[in-house]
Amino acid sequence: MKTILRASVSLLLYALASSAGAADGVAFITNLKGDVSVDGSPRPLLMSEVSRGQKIAVGKESQVSVMFIQSGKEYILKGPADYAVGEREVSAGSGMPPTTRETGWRASNEVLVKVSQSSAASIRMRSLAVAKPEEKPKLLYPTQGAITSLQPTFRWVATDPKAALDFTLVAVGKEEKAVAKTRASAGSFKVPAKLLPDTEYAWTVAASGNEIGTGKFRTLSAEAIQEVENRKPSDKSDFSDRLNFALMLQGLGASQEAREAWGKLAAERTDLPELSALAK
Repeated sequence: MKTILRASVSLLLYALASSAGAADGVAFITNLKGDVSVDGSPRPLLMSEVSRGQKIAVGKESQVSVMFIQSGKEYILKGPADYAVGEREVSAGSGMPPTTRETGWRASNEVLVKVSQSSAASIRMRSLAVAKPEEKPKLLYPTQGAITSLQPTFRWVATDPKAALDFTLVAVGKEEKAVAKTRASAGSFKVPAKLLPDTEYAWTVAASGNEIGTGKFRTLSAEAIQEVENRKPSDKSDFSDRLNFALMLQGLGASQEAREAWGKLAAERTDLPELSALAK
């Protein structure tokens, strides 16, 4: 417990120090394994920003990837070696020169700072919190933020998963028009027709007249939805591509879908606690 707490505090302090210089950040860390330090401070946070002039030390059999925010160019740094961060590139001071990869990603400084601070704070709170039993019944998805699909599958947990429930979906506006009203069971329902883009909706599920819950969400604009479709990586895509996609969802306000993306990354990389923190 003490070890976890010390690690949590270290990550939080690093995040706070990184955010102080966020305005000068030219790149950010998209992947890391093993012994890595920035300006002598060990274990940088995944997605923390690095500034021009900072020194990165990579230990033996270790690796870190750094992506420049404006260009999307990614540098893979392998140890043992020392590197220096420039305005647009990373150069080797000793050891193996970096390899590079061109990408189409363009990260947001604001989103990076928020995600780094949120993950560090979540790690700290998780180390102190006592697990609570899951409450049932309840709505699961979508219940907050934006969604990237115009034909989502609604999910919920009911006391009796086989019971027929009343599902109602309403478009929120001057006239709260019912888009769908039907009987559903098995804990999910996919609307048969596409919803409107850039529109707020509310939905309820009730059992024998008693509400299980009410959820609200907004569909993204048609342009944003198309962008998500164009940029969506496969499960076999590079780790940093999938990480950038999760950041993209976070920046668009699709918080629940971002958490699912963080959860997949966390299951793959159990050595990076900031990912599991973001998945909660």
